[in-house]
Amino acid sequence: MDIHITLHGRRDLTGQIYAQLRAGIVEGRLAANARLPSTRDLATQLGVSRKTTLDVFDRLIAEGFLRTRAGDGTFVADGLARLPGANAQPVSARARAAGIWRKLPERMTMPMPLAEEALDCDFKGGVTDKTLFPYDAWCRALNHALRTQARAGGGVASYRDPAGEQELRLGISRYLAFSRAVACNWQDVVVTQGAQQALDLLARVVVQPGDVVAVEEPGYPPARALFAALGAGVAHVPVDEEGIVVGKLPRNTRLVYVTPSHQFPLGMPMSLERRVELLEWAARRGAVIVEDDYDGEFRFEGRPVESLRSLDRAGLVAYVGTFSKTLFPDLRIGYVVPPATLREPLWHAKQVTDWHGCMLTQTALGAFMLDGAYAKHLRRMHKTYAARRAVLIERLCGELAPWFEPLPATAGIHLVARLDASCDEARVVAAACEASVGLYGIRPLYAGRALMQGMLFGYGGTSVDAIERGMTRLAALMPALRS
Repeated sequence: MDIHITLHGRRDLTGQIYAQLRAGIVEGRLAANARLPSTRDLATQLGVSRKTTLDVFDRLIAEGFLRTRAGDGTFVADGLARLPGANAQPVSARARAAGIWRKLPERMTMPMPLAEEALDCDFKGGVTDKTLFPYDAWCRALNHALRTQARAGGGVASYRDPAGEQELRLGISRYLAFSRAVACNWQDVVVTQGAQQALDLLARVVVQPGDVVAVEEPGYPPARALFAALGAGVAHVPVDEEGIVVGKLPRNTRLVYVTPSHQFPLGMPMSLERRVELLEWAARRGAVIVEDDYDGEFRFEGRPVESLRSLDRAGLVAYVGTFSKTLFPDLRIGYVVPPATLREPLWHAKQVTDWHGCMLTQTALGAFMLDGAYAKHLRRMHKTYAARRAVLIERLCGELAPWFEPLPATAGIHLVARLDASCDEARVVAAACEASVGLYGIRPLYAGRALMQGMLFGYGGTSVDAIERGMTRLAALMPALRS
């Protein structure tokens, strides 16, 4: 039989012939027990030396794809013929994800604009401005980390502490004590791959399949998806102007996930009275509270609000933080300060999950914090974000006031503006995108029926000039978007 093999140039002829014959056998185009031409005939057909085809056949025979019968020739082995093709398999025999993983959306992302090209003004939330990052100071910190590793030497590569590098844990503990009133030692801090892993580890050691986890409604989609993926029953508890409504928490809740410093996405801080009420409720039921302080560093109005962790006397609050909003998300470093009773289980959970993160990055960030570069960067970014926020609020309360009402938000790098009922959220997002303005509706952030419509305006990754341009274009669009 003739075999169709295409050769490209004269380089690696053996490899080209081998790859195409093997593919033909694996894919079933060369049937089991089919007789192949002799090595001499195949060499003549392809215009190559017989040694080339001999080498190919010897390799395929050694690997079990071909077999020979003395004096009869070379044949395709029949072993692969017993393997069913993908279309021939019954559905029950195919590889399937378990449980919740078959029900989750294809990708867990924040709402995206309708266009993929770069927008002239993009109000995406949760992003930061890397153009203002002090790369010189960061390079010095990285060099320090490299020197530290070189000094460690010894020639033996070993695994590190699952809780993270001591230098970074020390820097985090000092920062939290000074800036967030979270009293902790460096030994209390567990470094994670972003806040999302911190939530995953806490859920693993606290929640069993079937347990109830309460989350805010509206709230952070990746968090509620994570809890559901671990088998929890997720209860979506409404929020009001003071934060999560404690009276609506299910009595059998095992874990409560909240964003008290800057509720995501609506932005209001949880009042002190509501914080105390939540702590009392958790103490009566032995529930764990996860306090996600994702961007509370940037406060623009009023006195700093007490963290739940600083008020906790019963040892029920796990404080979660991240560098994604203060530095940049692709750094992938977060942390958790768990209750003392969860510290050891969390350490083990981190070890069996991924053991530890990158030592160099952690050591560099630790040096970046301990030498004051982190605090200096935060002060600079606070001024930058305050200016952007002021312009955004001024424009929303000015010519855009007939359509938008900014909700009170004293902290963070985004705010939400309620959209007038005469407009449709999705239609406004689409029209803004056509004008190269990225807007993000809040309806996708509700797990159930949205109680309001509005836009999330992130200002972490856009300049004052871009905000001005975006607001001007939006003001020109809105009159035509009323229903």
